[in-house]
Amino acid sequence: MSGKVVKVSGPLVVATGLADANMADVVRVGPQHLIGEILTMNGDSASIQVYEETSGLGPGAEVVTTGAPLSVELGPGLIENIYDGIQRPLEEIMKLAGSNITRGIQLPGLSREKKWEFTPAVQAGDKVTGGDVIGTVPETVSVLHKIMVPPRLSGTILSIQAGAYTVTEPVGVLVDDNGERHELKLMQTWPVRVGRPYSHKYPPKTPLLSGQRIVDAMFPVAKGGTAAIPGPFGSGKTVMQHQLAKWSDVDIVVYIGCGERGNEMTDVLREFPELVDPRNGEPLMKRTVLIANTSDMPVAAREASIYTGITIAEYFRDMGYDVAVIADSTSRWAEALREMSGRLEEMPGEEGYPAYLSSRLSQFYERAGVVECIGSDERRGSLTAVGAVSPPGGDLSEPVSQATMRIVKVFWALDASLAYRRHFPAINWLNSYSLYLDSLKPWYDENLGPQFMADRDKAMAILQEEASLNEIVQLVGKDSLSPNDQLTLETAKMLREDFLQQNGFMEVDWYSSYERQDKMLGMILDYDKLCREAIAKGARTADLFEIPFREKMGRAKSVPDDTFPAVYADMAREMEQEIDAAVAKGGEDA
Repeated sequence: MSGKVVKVSGPLVVATGLADANMADVVRVGPQHLIGEILTMNGDSASIQVYEETSGLGPGAEVVTTGAPLSVELGPGLIENIYDGIQRPLEEIMKLAGSNITRGIQLPGLSREKKWEFTPAVQAGDKVTGGDVIGTVPETVSVLHKIMVPPRLSGTILSIQAGAYTVTEPVGVLVDDNGERHELKLMQTWPVRVGRPYSHKYPPKTPLLSGQRIVDAMFPVAKGGTAAIPGPFGSGKTVMQHQLAKWSDVDIVVYIGCGERGNEMTDVLREFPELVDPRNGEPLMKRTVLIANTSDMPVAAREASIYTGITIAEYFRDMGYDVAVIADSTSRWAEALREMSGRLEEMPGEEGYPAYLSSRLSQFYERAGVVECIGSDERRGSLTAVGAVSPPGGDLSEPVSQATMRIVKVFWALDASLAYRRHFPAINWLNSYSLYLDSLKPWYDENLGPQFMADRDKAMAILQEEASLNEIVQLVGKDSLSPNDQLTLETAKMLREDFLQQNGFMEVDWYSSYERQDKMLGMILDYDKLCREAIAKGARTADLFEIPFREKMGRAKSVPDDTFPAVYADMAREMEQEIDAAVAKGGEDA
């Protein structure tokens, strides 16, 4: 079925003669067959957002509907691939069209030539339902790809055979309850704006280990949880998300560069293939899917890229894997929504954003969670969603930040002043929060002992007390404070510089295990406790602040991983001896 273009306004095209088309149908526009999606229908008139540059397009051009919604291809070949916002493989496009993407180019999301070695997990005569695993494909050395029955299909396996197949060749045949035959292939498709089904959703109870001390110890996010990283220009949002993508203890990472600067996306594409996965020593790309949709690409595709990424992530979650979706950034996605809404002449909401901004953000973040996967075998998978927010001028009162804060449960507020002081990660510990602390406490108590959460609460109290003491220091000076208050400032300085601050360029410090975090935090708080006891016995604060342990604590994070338990134990013993010596010296001076 086809219609004619009557109006072109940037990425928005209005066409008539499409009375039989449906909302969300994918269409091909003009002689170049530009890909677009129907946003609104009014009689036989359709408003279409085109995912490519529309220059040269004019009234009278033909519009052909495909009769299907925007969908992604799901199967072997996703891992290690780099896609644009509508799942076109960029490396294949470059081979075909050179460095510039030709408009209207049509390429499948998964290679039709590559053969995959399929091993069946069921046999003829077995009854299967949607979501059941019928076999496996070793996609990379890091990922075993599970081939599943499409969610809406069930019946009896008529035939299935091992061998090497392309994604379009049938590996078996299924007969449904009505007697109809269905070919089972390695690939399935799914509409991006519809969440994939699951049996049950559970509350997240396991932390996502990121290796960043301020995240894991102070503001943890749970596997299956939601988090936002807001911050002004230059505060380290992208670097923080790179660290999460590199070191998070998940099986699959889906990184969406949504409206990012081209040079930042280039850094990702160069870095990831060179990074070594700490789990198995293989390149990190062996369990990563990248979606590159830079700020110079068409604005409408930016809006689609978020849904493309989260649908791919849900597919791997359905296999029972832990998946992390990193979206950088949802602010530029919201700007794409605002531009399309303005061209549709919809009533604007706050700051020109559409009135449905909050609901669209919710649709993205609500697809995260820990779920019981559909199918007869018991599989649990998790999908963790982390989105960056880029408020203009760092103003967190703007609509995207406020709407995100109402939805997510972890808020890592980046601070430009910390970033300029070279404090990384530049997360402000006074403005950030995590609502998962209570639900994660049983895990921490079981795996690290109840002391870890007690130490975390004590450290946060010291940092908050430092903020109020700093106001007094600015008025009357540090020397006017009591010895205990001076010790609070010194302990807070150790927490900030020796614990929370990490060196992303130093191999031994860009990742920190829970065991190491626990010991470092415990040592700093032991120093605080022993010094308070020493002050009560007459020790001078100047002597306590000058003990050799203070300098060693500053270098503690550079101790190699294989030796830190012994080194930290020696440091703790030396600290006690040095504090005892300071007490004795104070007694002699008295």
